Amino acid sequence: MTRLLALALSALAITEQGQAVEQAVEQAVESNHDLEQVTVTATRSARTLQAQAESISVVNNAALRQISAVHPSQALASVPGTWVNRGNGQESLVAIRSPVLTGAGGCGAFAITQDGVPVRGTGFCNINQLFDSNFEQAGRIEVLRGPGTVLYGSDAQHGVINVLSAAPANGRETNAVIEGGANQYQRVKLGYSRGDDDGGFRIGFSGARDGGFKDDSGFDQQKLQLRGDGHLADWSYQSLVNISNLNQETAGYVTGKNAYKNDTRKRENPNPEAFRDSQSARAQMRLERTLDNGNALQITPYLRHTDMAFLMHFLPGTPLEQNGQRSVGVQTALRHGKNTPVQFISGVDLEYTAAWLKQSQEDGFSVFPAGKQYDYSVNATLAAAFSQVELALWQSTSATIGARGEYLRYDYDNQMISGDTTDSGETCINGFTGAIGCRYSRPQDRNDAFANLSINASLVHTFANEASGILRLAHGFRAPQATELYRLQNGQSQADLDSESIDSLELGLRQSTETIRYGVTAFYMQKADVVFQSSERLNLSNGETRHYGVEYELEWLLTDRWRIGATGTFARHQYTNNVSAPGSGPIMSDGKDIDTAPRQLHTLNASWQPLASTRVALQWHDTGSYYTDIENAHRYDGHKLLHLRVLHELSDSTALGVRIENLANVDYAERADYSSLGGGDRYFIGEPRSVFADLRFTF
Repeated sequence: MTRLLALALSALAITEQGQAVEQAVEQAVESNHDLEQVTVTATRSARTLQAQAESISVVNNAALRQISAVHPSQALASVPGTWVNRGNGQESLVAIRSPVLTGAGGCGAFAITQDGVPVRGTGFCNINQLFDSNFEQAGRIEVLRGPGTVLYGSDAQHGVINVLSAAPANGRETNAVIEGGANQYQRVKLGYSRGDDDGGFRIGFSGARDGGFKDDSGFDQQKLQLRGDGHLADWSYQSLVNISNLNQETAGYVTGKNAYKNDTRKRENPNPEAFRDSQSARAQMRLERTLDNGNALQITPYLRHTDMAFLMHFLPGTPLEQNGQRSVGVQTALRHGKNTPVQFISGVDLEYTAAWLKQSQEDGFSVFPAGKQYDYSVNATLAAAFSQVELALWQSTSATIGARGEYLRYDYDNQMISGDTTDSGETCINGFTGAIGCRYSRPQDRNDAFANLSINASLVHTFANEASGILRLAHGFRAPQATELYRLQNGQSQADLDSESIDSLELGLRQSTETIRYGVTAFYMQKADVVFQSSERLNLSNGETRHYGVEYELEWLLTDRWRIGATGTFARHQYTNNVSAPGSGPIMSDGKDIDTAPRQLHTLNASWQPLASTRVALQWHDTGSYYTDIENAHRYDGHKLLHLRVLHELSDSTALGVRIENLANVDYAERADYSSLGGGDRYFIGEPRSVFADLRFTF
C-alpha cells in the first residue's frame, strides 16, 4: 500500500491536456431539476435514455458520494432487476434478470466493464471480478439489464455493469477522503484533476484496510486510476489506466440451519487459512475523429493483465488455485448518417488472450488427491463484427435492427497427465463407495471453436405527453468459459458443451419530467443449452430455463428538500426441463425455481435536505425468500434492511459523512447456500449494525 500511495502522491505533478468529453453527460445526470438520464453504455456514445429501447439504470456521482460504498453491492442496491450477492471481504456474485449464477461459467452471463471495456478476457471471467473495477471513485455506474446490444457479445447474456470514470475537472480540483468504521475499517481516497475546455487529466487513489467482522478475516486493497482527455492531430482521445491490488484473508461459510441467527456463531470462521490475492492492470485509449464525409470513427485499443491466487475454502481439502491472463484487443465503431432519418453503426472487435490455471492440494483423501490437480494454459482468439441501423419511421417512432457475429477459438494445452488420476498417474478410490477415479479430470490437448450470432430489434414510440413506449426483441448467447471446458470432474473425459442462447422480449413505458421520472418494464426470456452446477459441484449441461417478471423504477422530487425513490422487481426464474448429472439419472427440476432467485427485490430511498449544507438519506431494502438448491428442498426466508446516511458540509471545502448500515440490527445472511459436500445449509453471515464516518476535503 505504501508504494502505491507514494505513486499516487507523486503523480499529482503529472500534467496532460485533453478533452473532457463527458462533462456534459455528467452534468445532465447530476441535475436536481431535470431527471432525464443520459447514458453511454448501449451505443458507446451519449444518448438520452428516453431515446433508447434498452433498460438502463444510472447510479450517478451524487448517489455514489452519499453511499460511499465499501462493497459494490451497496452501490448497486437500488438498481431494479439487479442483485449483487456479497460474499466475504470484496467477493461477490451477480444477478441481473437472473438468479445468482455460480460455477465456472456463472460470471460469463454478465459483462463487467470499465468505460466500456471488459475487465477480463472473453471466456476467462472471474465470479468476483467486480473488485477489479474502480467503483470507489467512479463518475457514475450504468447497468444495462437483459441481453446486451450488438456492441456486446459473449459475456453480456443477462446484462452489463459499466463503471465509468469521472471526467477531468474544468479548472483545478484536489480532494481527499479519510474514513473509518466498524471492524477497524480504514480508507483513504485521494484525487487531483486539472483541465479546461480543450482537455485535462484526473488521477485517483483509493487504499482500504478492513479488520474483518469474522475471526481471522479482513482485507487490504489499493486502486490507482489515471485518466487523460485531449486531442492528437485530428483525433480526440480518452485514455485510462487502472491498477489494483487485493490481499484478503477470507472467511468461509458458516454451516448449520439458521446459523446466521446464532449470536455465538456470527464471528465464526471455519476456514482461517483461506485467502485471496489478486493483482490487475489495464490500459485503454478511446480515439475518435470525424471523417471528411461526416462519419464518426471510434477506435479503442486496450491491454489487460491479471494474476490471482486463492484458497478454495468452499471445496473439500481447500485446494489452492493460481491463475492469470494477458490480453490485447481493440474495439471499433463507425457511425454513418448523423442527424439523418437513417443512421448506421458498424464495427469490428478483436481480442487475443493468453491464460493459465493451476490447482493443487497439500493433503489428499479419498477421491481428492494431494499434489497438482490441474495445470494448463489456454490461448483464445476472438473476432466479431456488428452492424445496426436506426430508422425514423414517423415523427414520433423510431426502430432499430442489428446483428453481431462472433467467433471464439480456444487452444488448450494440458501440462499434466490426462485423465482422472493423481499427478503421478495413480488411481483414486472412493473411501465410501469404492468407486475408482479422482474427483478432478483433465482432458487431452485440444482446440475448440464457437461461432455465434446475436440479433437485436426494437421500437421506441413517443406519446403526446412525452412518455416513451418500448418494444425490444433480442437473441443473445454465451460461449462456454475455458474453465467449463477444461476443468472437468470425475466421470468426464471432455466437456460436450454448446454456447448458451437466450431469447428476450421486453415491453416498457418510461417518462421523465422536471419533478418525476418513472419506468416500468415487463420481460420474458428463455434460455437453452444452459450449464448448471449441482450441489455436488458437477457441471450439468443441456439445461433450459425461463425468466419473466416486471421491474419498476421511480424518482420523485416532492419539494426542493424531499426526494423519494423506489425500485423493485417481481420475477420468476424456473427450470423448464430435468437436468442430468454424469453417470446418474435426471434431477426432477422441471418447473422448479432456480436456486438463489428471490421472487421479489425492492428498495425504497428517501432523501431529505433540511439545510442547504445537509443531506439525509434513508434506504430500506427488501430481499425476498429463495430456494438454495436445485431440488427446492431448502430455503432462505429473506430479510429486510435499513441504512441511514448523512452528509453535512462543514464549509465550502470540508464535509462530514456518517453512515449506519443495518440500522435495525437485523440478523440476516448476505448469501445462503446449500451444499451436500459442504455440510448442508451454509451462510455468509451479514454484519450487525455498523457505523462509518468520513471527512472529505476539496480544494
